[in-house]
Parts: sequence; C-alpha cells; structure tokens
Amino acid sequence: MRIGIFGKSLADASYPFLNELIEVLKEAEFEASFYAPFAEEIKHKVDINGYLTFKGPNAKNENLDYIISLGGDGNMLNTIAMVHDSEIPVLGINMGRLGFLSSVNREQIKEAITSLKKGDFNIDSRSLIRLSSHAELFDNKNFALNEVTVYKQQPNSMISVHVYIDEVFLNSYWADGLIIATPTGSTAYSLSTGGPIISPEAHNFIITPIAPHNLSVRPLVIPDDKKVRIQVKGREESYFVSLDARTQSFQSNEDLIIEKESFEIKLIRLPEEHFFSTIRAKLLWGIDKRN
Repeated sequence: MRIGIFGKSLADASYPFLNELIEVLKEAEFEASFYAPFAEEIKHKVDINGYLTFKGPNAKNENLDYIISLGGDGNMLNTIAMVHDSEIPVLGINMGRLGFLSSVNREQIKEAITSLKKGDFNIDSRSLIRLSSHAELFDNKNFALNEVTVYKQQPNSMISVHVYIDEVFLNSYWADGLIIATPTGSTAYSLSTGGPIISPEAHNFIITPIAPHNLSVRPLVIPDDKKVRIQVKGREESYFVSLDARTQSFQSNEDLIIEKESFEIKLIRLPEEHFFSTIRAKLLWGIDKRN
C-alpha cells in the first residue's frame, strides 16, 4: 500500500519523530511518498533519497491509499484542501499542541501504523461547508472543514452582516464578524466565541457572531440542508472572508452563499478513539479534584 505524507515546516524537535515514522512505515512494508514541497523542506535534515513524491491538489491521480498529515490542526486543514474530493482517508499525527483533528500523538506513531497495517481503525466521514459567489472566491477550493468566516478589515469599526436562511431574513448582526461553522468546526473558532460543541455526525451549521454589539444575540444552530445568504455592509468597501485558514478580500456588494458541500472528508481514527474522549482530554474536563 502507498501512503502519502503531507506536511509543511517542522520544528527541530519533531524530526526524530519523522525519522521514526519513516522507519515504522518501512518495517510495515508501506510505500511512503512525500508531498513534493514538503520533501524539498526536509531533504537536508532527513534521508529521503529514493522515495517518491506526489503533488497536490490532484492527489486522487497519485494512487495513494492513505495520507498522513504531519503537524497540527492547521496542517490538517491544508491537507484536506489538497485532498479535495478524492475520498482518500487522512490520518493526522499531531506535532503541535491541542490537536482536535490531528488526534494521534507523536508518541503513538508505531501504534497508529500498526493499526493501519492490520486494518484495525475507524473512518469518520466529516461534512464540509461550501462558499459560492459571483466573484468565484477561492476558485475550485471553495470549501472548508471547520467554518466560513466574514470579518472586518479595520480594527476600529464594526460591520453589519445581513443573514438570510432559505431567503427568509434571520438578523442583521452588528459585530466584528460572523462564523458559519460545521459540527467539526464547533470545537474551533466558533467555540472560542461562545458557540456550542456539536457531535461530528450531527447535520447542522452553527451561526456564531464575533463580538456582537447587541449582547442579546446568541449563536444559532440550524439544519445543514439550509442555504445561508450573507450581505456585509459597513464603512469600508471591502471585507475579509476565510475558509478555515485561507483568506480573501471581497467587496461589500457581493452576496455570499453558504451551503453543505456535496462530498465529505474521511478521517482515520484509532479503535480506542472517540469524539467524547477527545473533547474530554483536550478541554481538560474532569480535571477538577471533585471528579
């Protein structure tokens, strides 16, 4: 089987774990292939002579059985943008800190690869969110795993975000911005702005304002089969829109349409992993001595 390894830059402390990963893959008789820009980044620190490389975003044409995302959750989001609709399962090995998406710790490398070899793992299918506009923002990568966010460019002024759901007016949010999050994204930006945590298999979107001027405004959960239309108004002529970690500027007269994407992303989970145990560990639930 052929495994693609996707990454960007690594801290010096992470290179011993990369060497371990290469050795473990070799012992398990996996054929490792490195994302070409990542191979250029690491070739002076790791011996990868003789290894194949692959190029995104056409990973589906590279005959990869799995992809390993080596880094933190930010790198996992970049991996998913590269994987696109290829349906290649992704295993995230966390070289960062929190790691909701890259849930396998670097100390679990051997255990994770052994599970892959045995076929002893679970697949989580995660829904995506799609952004459409007349300006064709983000080209053919107009989808996100976590959220779509609109926000102001200038720090000293608010924006007004007019939101329609299936063409029914919801509200005008006076705020620094607005987040439309997936269940996966409920533990990302939306969580830090007061949004609820939603189980990944739920079929919902979360609409969460960022620093709203009206304190009675609260996050709203809606079904993900709804179409959300957004208009942004304010003192400036342009604003920012982000799909996960990718950002572009757009004009205030541009309508943004947000819907559920037609395909999903497959994440590999080790047998003992579960969303509930992950949030319990990452959010330090139960640390109180009374538990």
